[in-house]
Amino acid sequence: MALKIAFQMDPIGSINIDADSTFRIAEEAQARGHSLFYYTPDKLAYDQGRVIARGWPLSVQRVKGDHFRLGQETAMDLADIDVVWLRQDPPFDMSYITTTHILDMVHPDTLVVNDPFWVRNYPEKLLVLQFPDLTPPTMIARDLETLRSFRRAHGDVILKPLYGNGGAGVFKLSHADSNLASLHELFSGINREPLIMQKFLPAVSKGDKRVILVDGEPVGAINRVPAEGETRSNMHVGGRPEKVALTDRDREICARIGPLLRQKGQIFVGIDVIGDWLTEINVTSPTGIQELERFDDVNIAEKIWQVIEARRQ
Repeated sequence: MALKIAFQMDPIGSINIDADSTFRIAEEAQARGHSLFYYTPDKLAYDQGRVIARGWPLSVQRVKGDHFRLGQETAMDLADIDVVWLRQDPPFDMSYITTTHILDMVHPDTLVVNDPFWVRNYPEKLLVLQFPDLTPPTMIARDLETLRSFRRAHGDVILKPLYGNGGAGVFKLSHADSNLASLHELFSGINREPLIMQKFLPAVSKGDKRVILVDGEPVGAINRVPAEGETRSNMHVGGRPEKVALTDRDREICARIGPLLRQKGQIFVGIDVIGDWLTEINVTSPTGIQELERFDDVNIAEKIWQVIEARRQ
């Protein structure tokens, strides 16, 4: 059955078609005979009981510099769409949160992936708090003395924004580093949000594993190795993807968190594992599909669409 698919995403013109997961999902949808519609988050609106998105019919092709075509701009009633993909990148700010409230009004009659209610309530660095035995020692706090106390207890730590992404604003602080107060002052001048501090895991030098789950089941993983002189392994900041197999520990973690993800409508999820420890559960706009497909010669986008199509029958 051909479906009408809408993508709420960042501007499509600047994406890397060899790495972008949204492009791969759209490409697979098109190959399966579904029609595509594209709009950016600022084009989403509530209008007298209707949820409207002003955007464009979309077609995609794997040609660098010429990877998409747009039809005539139109206002689409999302009640007439079968599936909406919530795929803009964080920061997970009030703009992002507002789009989840608006999309709540059409879901589940229009299937929103991932379920916007639980995307809003399960941001990546907070959902892991429900599984403290799977995670390294973690603190979320804004008070400087509280953060200092945590570092005294755990030595080297990672300090990062609670709602950031892509490795931006992530700092490793040794037990003797004197910059904690300055960083706290810097972050406090930007927003009123708490910070997240975690015990530093030396195993990150061997890589930060991204495990992909589809409807709560692990389908594979890639290893992201930090660039020389870097602590961060995010590919946005130069991390190198490598082929890697799932370990028994990875499967144990997925078995614990998978049922909750499935129950809450989180169809496409990417978790981060360093050594034996779960550090993030990414539900907003996870990446890694294309690298995994190339390394393992599998069609992950197909698996995702099979789940969605089954729910739309």
